[in-house]
Amino acid sequence: MTTQAAEVSPTAVFVRPTIVQKRADFLRAASALRQGTTGFHLQARDRDDQGPMRVGYTCSKKVGNSVERNRAKRRLREIARLVMHTHGRPGWDYVLIGRKDVTATHDFAQMQKDLIWALKRVHK
Repeated sequence: MTTQAAEVSPTAVFVRPTIVQKRADFLRAASALRQGTTGFHLQARDRDDQGPMRVGYTCSKKVGNSVERNRAKRRLREIARLVMHTHGRPGWDYVLIGRKDVTATHDFAQMQKDLIWALKRVHK
């Protein structure tokens, strides 16, 4: 009797992307490529180095009070965790921006599909 290791699905693997933290990096991403979706807005910038990809998240006060903004950012972090390790590129900065009344309540599976679609559009 042989024992085989069970295959781990991508959703079971915890891959946390490097975070964009400095305001200057957010501003550089804002002036680069953009792609809107129903649930969020994506900004992307090629950094011209082969460092790890970085992801930033932001929600303005238009999204709602602090509870609603934090819920929206948690959802953005989770879709990035599930999608970016397969569809993101090294050396790129990505910023996910929450949208008012949508990001916190939009269908989660659809948001994942939207992120994949937006990344494909940005990398054309």
